[in-house]
Amino acid sequence: MRTALVTGGSRGIGAAACKRLAADGYRILVTYCNSAKKAEMVVDEIRNMGQDAVAVNCDVTDSREVALLATHPWVAEKIEVLVLNHGRYDRVQVTDLQLNQLRTTMETNFEGAFLVWKAVQPTLAKDARICVIGSQLGTRGSSHGADYSASKAALEVWARSLAQAVASQGQRVNIIAPGFVDTDILAGDSKEKRHNREQEVPLKRIGTPEDIASTVSFLCGDDSSYITGAVIHVNGGLYLP
Repeated sequence: MRTALVTGGSRGIGAAACKRLAADGYRILVTYCNSAKKAEMVVDEIRNMGQDAVAVNCDVTDSREVALLATHPWVAEKIEVLVLNHGRYDRVQVTDLQLNQLRTTMETNFEGAFLVWKAVQPTLAKDARICVIGSQLGTRGSSHGADYSASKAALEVWARSLAQAVASQGQRVNIIAPGFVDTDILAGDSKEKRHNREQEVPLKRIGTPEDIASTVSFLCGDDSSYITGAVIHVNGGLYLP
């Protein structure tokens, strides 16, 4: 049985990725931090699809919890797919950003991804596919999310460096940089704000978590076997690097 580990898989992009990978034939190990009920709902949906899944509470900033995650029987067997999706986004103006806020965001979004990869590295399959969820803001920046942008930029460069290091082993590492996606980050938008976002996107719509999950599926499948170290911008044409 092939196993996929998805961090931050209880909602949004993570939940959609879990369900899409389950449809692709993987059993799913879902990690969550604060959303136990939502994580169990994802597990139930996957089991109703005929696949196996389990949810594990893991604070990726806590090295002890990450080390415990690595002892899970499914991880100990072998991980074919690793999706590093967890993250936090606090809307703070760059001129008001404090060092402790920057450190907290970096600790979660960047260091947390490193800790998980480091912990499961010994049991990654020889041809493991690693998919890192970045952001367009990691390239273009944001005046109200400089800490988030910096953390995603660091994550992207680390992932591309990792791709170069593990390619000779047969492992592939790719990054997805979403644009506007209908997740908790946009939940507070007014109708006017949402309309303005839609008009800003050349394809005239907000992306869905399933749009990103489809890209995860592609990057973890055989059709992308010659792609590694790539940054795939899934944003409806909003930002063209």
